[in-house]
Formats: sequence, structure tokens, C-alpha cells
Amino acid sequence: MHPALLLAAALLATAAAQHRVHQDLQGHQDLQELQDHQDMSWVNGYRQGFNFQCPHGELLVASRSFFSEAHGSDRLWAFECQPAPEGLGEPSDCWWDDIQRGGLEWTSTCSRNGLVAGVQSKYFEAVLDREWQFYCCYYKRRCPYSCMRTSDIPERLREEAELVVPSYGYFIRGAQTTFSGVLRDRQWKYILCRMTDFDCEFENL
Repeated sequence: MHPALLLAAALLATAAAQHRVHQDLQGHQDLQELQDHQDMSWVNGYRQGFNFQCPHGELLVASRSFFSEAHGSDRLWAFECQPAPEGLGEPSDCWWDDIQRGGLEWTSTCSRNGLVAGVQSKYFEAVLDREWQFYCCYYKRRCPYSCMRTSDIPERLREEAELVVPSYGYFIRGAQTTFSGVLRDRQWKYILCRMTDFDCEFENL
């Protein structure tokens, strides 16, 4: 065989071998990531919808998510709840608030001074993103005050993301999100508020 052809064949064989090694390493990495995260109580699989509600009288206090580009640029999600303080009493009404569409930036705060007690979401292949909806609960006529937004969660797109309500007495009222059409991932700023110790007449302070 001509020396040039021998060289080309050798280069092709080397490239094919390198590609197989890369695939093996990538497969091993994906498997390792899956093993590292399989102990979490995820509420969904990739590309799957979910409906998560805290037990009656409890509120959402933490969330965690893990991104995978290989699985539709989607995230696995896990949530934690905690009983509402005795001072708030029992929720008098709970409802699903407005749907926030996939592929868009949005801000959503529970109407009627509600607090977040659940989340539901559907995945849409066309935009590689999810729509979101908060499950809100209303406690007498308490009003939010001293509201703040968290820093970006995750800090950088495609990273693992975690929120834990930082201080007792703060509650999640909603979130503000941005969406990257290039990286197909979303960053969250959760809206946290205290609640008054007395009933009041104001809406959405």
C-alpha cells in the first residue's frame, strides 16, 4: 500500500480509538454523576412533569436541582417542607397560582399574600425548558414584609443548584427567573418574606 495511504489509515484508526475512549470516559462520567445523585429523593425524571405538594400545614423551605445537557438540558428536582410556625395558624385556603411558560423570563409571587407550599412543572422538548406553577396557601389575613430576593441560584448556569431558606421566620413567596436561550438553563432568585404577627388588610406588600 502507498505510504500516504498507510499513514491516512493509521490516523483514522487512531482517531477512531480516541473517539471510543472519549465515549467510554463520557459514559463513565455520566454513570458516576448518576450514582453520585441517586440517593436524592428526586420528584421527577429527566423530561418528566411533576406535581409536588407539601403536607397540609407545611411550607416549602428548600430545593435542589441537578442539570444534564445530555437529557434534554433538563434538571432533576428535590424539595423539602417544614411545618408552618404555630403563630401562623392553619392555612385557610390553598390554590395553584398562574402558570409561567417555558422559554421565557418571568416573575411569579403568590397572589392574596399566599406562601409557597408546592410546585408543579411540565417539560417542553420544543424549547428545552419547563413551565412552572406555584401551589400557594393563605394564612388568615397575615401580610408579608421585609421581603428580599436571594442571589442567583445556581450561581452559574448548568451548575447544581440549592436553596435553603436562610433564616427562621422567612417564607418563600415566589421567584424571579432568567432563561438562557443559548445554554438552555434557568437561574432563580427566590422571593423570601417575613409575615406580620397580626391580621391586616393589605394585599401583596
